Amino acid sequence: MSHLAVNWLAVVLAMIASMALGAAWYMGLSKQWIAATGKTEKQIMAGSGGPATPFIWAAGCQLIMAYFLALLTPALMGEITVYNGILLGVHMWLGFIITSMILNHRYQGMSWNLALIDGGYLLLVMIVQGAVIGVMGR
Repeated sequence: MSHLAVNWLAVVLAMIASMALGAAWYMGLSKQWIAATGKTEKQIMAGSGGPATPFIWAAGCQLIMAYFLALLTPALMGEITVYNGILLGVHMWLGFIITSMILNHRYQGMSWNLALIDGGYLLLVMIVQGAVIGVMGR
């Protein structure tokens, strides 16, 4: 399993697609998301490190997520297809992402609404990235 065997164009396009999804998701749910954080918009922006910082982190994290989907899909599923990419993405979400999010949110006393909003988005990220990687293949 070599990182050189990954289709880097697919990885970058998957990251771009999931970032676009995030823009639409959080624009549509911005008021609910802010309310679910228990903070004001001003408090959120004050702790973000500047207006571009969260987007830079999001792009980097989603690039890593797409890379691992592209790396692991053929290793675990046998071949890269849209179905296999989506199926692995959903399994990774259920096995690692939403479980970690719920674990952290329960200790932090965060609202279930925040877990639903963020967790729902990350499920769609894994589905979209898996589909893009599946379409692009190796």
